[in-house]
Formats: sequence, C-alpha cells, structure tokens
Amino acid sequence: MVEPAMVVSIETEADSHNGVRFVHRLQYWALRAVLTVAARMGPDRLAWCGAALMQRIGPRLRQNRRALTNLAIAFPDKSDRERQQIARQMWANMGRTFAETLVLDQLVNDPSRIEIPDLDQLSGRAAADKPVIGCTLHLGNWEIAILPLKLLGRRPTGVYKPLDNPLIDRWLAQTRLMLYPGGLLGKGDRDEAQAGQRTARKLIDRARSGSALGFVCDHFDRRGECVPFMGRTARFTTAPAMIARHVGAQIWLGRAVRIGTSSRFRLDVVHFDAPKTADKRGDAQALTTAIFATFEKWIRENPEQWMWWNTRWVDPSTAPEQDAATSNSD
Repeated sequence: MVEPAMVVSIETEADSHNGVRFVHRLQYWALRAVLTVAARMGPDRLAWCGAALMQRIGPRLRQNRRALTNLAIAFPDKSDRERQQIARQMWANMGRTFAETLVLDQLVNDPSRIEIPDLDQLSGRAAADKPVIGCTLHLGNWEIAILPLKLLGRRPTGVYKPLDNPLIDRWLAQTRLMLYPGGLLGKGDRDEAQAGQRTARKLIDRARSGSALGFVCDHFDRRGECVPFMGRTARFTTAPAMIARHVGAQIWLGRAVRIGTSSRFRLDVVHFDAPKTADKRGDAQALTTAIFATFEKWIRENPEQWMWWNTRWVDPSTAPEQDAATSNSD
C-alpha cells in the first residue's frame, strides 16, 4: 500500500493539462481515504469485510447467472445446491482479493503469509539464459502470483488495461512496482490494432533484454483462438504463447492458492519451454492449449477460488464476432 504522502505526490501541476477532471480528483481522494483506513485494519480484518460484503452482493449480480451456467458445464455431476455453494464461496474469495489489493504491500512484505515450496529448485531455471513468460489466472489472489519471478531476480514487466482515471491509474502503476520492478505496460483498447502492435513490440524487446513478462490470461477474448476448456471451447488470447515462441522463452505458469479463508497463500509454479516448429500459429495454439489444460486442473482442485463468470463458451465453427454477440446475451 502507498503511504498517504506518496499518494498525494501522484497529483502534479501538469495534470490539469492532461485530461484530469474534477471527478477524477474526487475518486482519487476517496481512494486515499479508503487506503488510510485499510492500512490500519490490516489484511485479515479487511479481507473478512470484503468477503462478507461480496457474499451479499455477488449472488444478486448478473455475473452470478453466468457463473452458475459455467459451473453446470464444468461440473455436470454436482447438484444445483453444490454449484450455488461454490458460487457463494467464489464471491467471498473475490471480496477478499479485492480488499487485499488495498494492502498489497502488507501481504508481499510478510513472509509468514506466503509459502513458495519450490523456490530453491526454481532458481536454476530462473538463472537460465532464456526469457521467461509468466502466466496466471484469476484464482486465489492472482495479484501475487508473479512473486517467485520477482524474488528470483527476473524483474517482471506486467501487462494491464489502463484505468480511465489517470490519477488512480498512476497510483496502480506505482504500487505494483513491488511486484513488477520492470514496470507495467498498458494494452490499448481491443479495437486499436496499432496500439496493440506497439505494446507487443515493447514486450518482445523487454523479454529479449532479460525481463520476465507477466500476463493474467484467462480473460475471454472475442478475437482469440478456440481452446478446449472445461469440457467446451472458449476463445483466449494466444499473445503470451506467440511472444514465447518468438523469443524462445520459458513458460512459467503460477497460481497463488488461498489457504482456507485466510490472507495466506501457497504459490505453485509449473514451467516448460515454448515449442518452435515451422508452423508458427500451430505452435501458439498448442502452447495455449497446454497452458489452459494446466489452468483447468488447478481450477478443478480449488473451484471456489476461480472467477467463474470470466469465461464464455463458443461454437468453434463460428466467427469471433458471432461468438461475441452470442456470449454477450445473459
């Protein structure tokens, strides 16, 4: 978490000329007040409040319908009551995770809260003269899944979607330096092809220079490739796989599993090398399929900790635009 003095320094005189509106300042100062209270509460009490709040709000949101639909696809043998229980536990985990975002420094800087069983064994892989692409999913507290790469000196660079409020976006970038010392690169809007290409070139340059790259890559992507997942097919980006193949990178898949209902976590890592044959698209497809096979295994082990509304199922024979139109109707 950023101390209040650091939060104040985020505002500059130039902001008045950079599209910062009055509403942005109100939102930013509201965030500052919340951060002050959150710092005094600490992760455990804050996470409890977040869980209690989201367990009440979540089941009333339209996303809950999609979550239950996805749970029925993934677990057809479970009863409706069992799937509803998983959904309620999911909302509680989301509440804890959102709340912990406000005191992320207290999590990262407290060794008693984070267990990394294979860190010593991973050091040899991290020291290898190869770029590293780190991928995670919205499970447990995904914010800290990149931590092993940071602790092993690979200076991760993160990819994220910039926030509409430039002041809060700047706060987000500054606070994430503790996990992404290589900085955050904002990806453009999904229809801005040139912005996406510029970001991709920057990512490739960072990877080649020795920085690890970090992606949370289980978002549904209407322009992505069809990937087998949870007994159906979904569209996901192949960008991490394409970059990994292009630069000859190692792939590190990480998860931060919550231990019980506490603000304590176990970080697990699976790693393998990117394939490289004459078929560039086929390699990316195969690698993305392998990534999501691991993600599926992890989700089935802890279904209550994954964001179940995040995926939409598609017919692989249809165009991406048709898939998007179908999946957007709840």
